[in-house]
Amino acid sequence: MKAACQSGNDTTVAARVAGEDIRCGDFVTVLNELVELPSYLWSCSSLSLPPEDPIRFRYIPHDTGSPMKVVGVCLPFVYVESDRGAVSTLDTRLKQIVRLDHKCARKVWKRLQAKPKRKKR
Repeated sequence: MKAACQSGNDTTVAARVAGEDIRCGDFVTVLNELVELPSYLWSCSSLSLPPEDPIRFRYIPHDTGSPMKVVGVCLPFVYVESDRGAVSTLDTRLKQIVRLDHKCARKVWKRLQAKPKRKKR
């Protein structure tokens, strides 16, 4: 069986980026984030940690992959705008940020910004 491949649909890879390499105009997304919870929440487990010690684990947010445009950088904070115009702050100490391919992210960004078409009744 032969498989046809469309030309012009290149696969791109998101690149991990350090905070100091992020520039305004870049498209980024959060790959994962560090979550800290108090150890007393693990009271039923076999871990025996002092209550003042936090438990740290990596979490993958539900909106991972959504492109956000960088509007400002003041490390450790990166200020981003969503496709809906909402501005939020990313803390690079807690969130691992990846830079998206500009061409791909821009195409997705424009599609997300487009208003959905209403169905005729």
